[in-house]
Amino acid sequence: MTATISFSRRLSDLAQRQPDAPAITFAPLEGPETTLGFAALDAWVEALAQFLTARGARPGRLVVFSLPNGPLHFALALAVWRCGACSLPLSPRAPQAEFEATVALLDTPIVIADRSGATVSPSALPGPGAPHGPRLPDVIAHPGKAIGSGGSTGRPKIIVDPAPWARVPGALGLLETNGIRPGQVQLVAGPLYHNSPFSWAHLGLFEGHRLILMERFDAARAVDLIERHRIQFGFMAPTMMARIANLDGIDGRDLGSIESILQTAAACPGWLKRRWIDLIGPDAVIEAYGSSEGAGFTLITGRDWLEHPGSVGRATGCALRILGEDGQDLPTGEVGEVYMRPACHPIPTYRYIGAEPTKTTPDGFVSVGDLGHVDAEGWLYLADRRTDLIITGGANVYPAEVEAALTAQPGVADAVVIGLPDPDWGKRVHAIVEPAAGTALDSKALTDALRETLAPYKLPKTIEFLPMLPRDESGKIRRAALAAERSEAVS
Repeated sequence: MTATISFSRRLSDLAQRQPDAPAITFAPLEGPETTLGFAALDAWVEALAQFLTARGARPGRLVVFSLPNGPLHFALALAVWRCGACSLPLSPRAPQAEFEATVALLDTPIVIADRSGATVSPSALPGPGAPHGPRLPDVIAHPGKAIGSGGSTGRPKIIVDPAPWARVPGALGLLETNGIRPGQVQLVAGPLYHNSPFSWAHLGLFEGHRLILMERFDAARAVDLIERHRIQFGFMAPTMMARIANLDGIDGRDLGSIESILQTAAACPGWLKRRWIDLIGPDAVIEAYGSSEGAGFTLITGRDWLEHPGSVGRATGCALRILGEDGQDLPTGEVGEVYMRPACHPIPTYRYIGAEPTKTTPDGFVSVGDLGHVDAEGWLYLADRRTDLIITGGANVYPAEVEAALTAQPGVADAVVIGLPDPDWGKRVHAIVEPAAGTALDSKALTDALRETLAPYKLPKTIEFLPMLPRDESGKIRRAALAAERSEAVS
């Protein structure tokens, strides 16, 4: 039986078995693609690890790196693990105040960034082909991964995965249900400072994937890469999926190599799910719902979704409960707070730095604040995050439902719905809409069209139009910041 090994040891093994096989092909915004083989990547990781060790990287210490997508991002994470330290990728585009507030939560971290507050400049790091001394002894980083979160609330926090950063090669387990198998060609389209792109890419590399890494997502470029490199697996947020689905001529493109597209990060509107099922088939469309805290996840294929439209799946490798505000289990079909408990309970799945632990029941079920209900067969249907819920005139409005109705309308490229203070309603439903290129939209006509699918109290009472919504590279948007800006403007 194959033993559990570290991620850096796995890279070294792959470098010996297939030294010239391509590990990472980088597709920059401009210029030609470049490819790094497994042996070259392994040698670079060793040089970086020795550089970091000389500067104090060791087991238990966090190494922060704020870098754009690129081969260095992977090499550096693997080098941190080779030192036994913990990787914490942060956004290179985050405001300086947010970056400083996150770093301030840590005790003497090593900070690699091209910005104020860094302790090491990326330009000082060894590059590919740099010499190195005798190899460092193999060590399993424990913990190995941390992710920054919470910036949208103005109170950054760090989520540490306390598990040993090691796996058994080929023992896919739940990875297989998410569409991963050894040796695939994986498209890495999202920003690596986000948990999902970072995790799926490194898990894939561990299983011998060739990673096709985009410097930044662009829908047309992504489709070109899928066709040319015969992409088999990839993670995408719904915004990425929508931009690809709306490309002119997409129905005539060759997406036949795709074995699975895994979607997480946000609710997927029904029209978009059906569109992708039409494009690549129901078995290749997989949606997972979970959180960086790792308490559990649900899973649903496109085939199951067609029988249970709107669901995000059934609990996989975990137990799930829907609880009311009094902490008691709610009846089937009633909306409450979603709690999960991992199969590994009572082993903890996360540790916060800079925040109090999320709500947990005495028997170990963890909540991250989402609302939803389950049906009689155990399929979970999300309503929204509790913090995003809009209570207008005493009625509950879930923004995701209104957004799905908006983005299904002709001429709407993107939409986000927030609640704004209102003297009559308490909160009014406010929509911010991005029109499709070359489209002129009318607020009244759009509201009238929504009446066919939404109850009157769910209709936006005000609509504004922006040329482009301020989503980050992963497709996420800061609702709280949008609401605060608009509330201050009218106060």
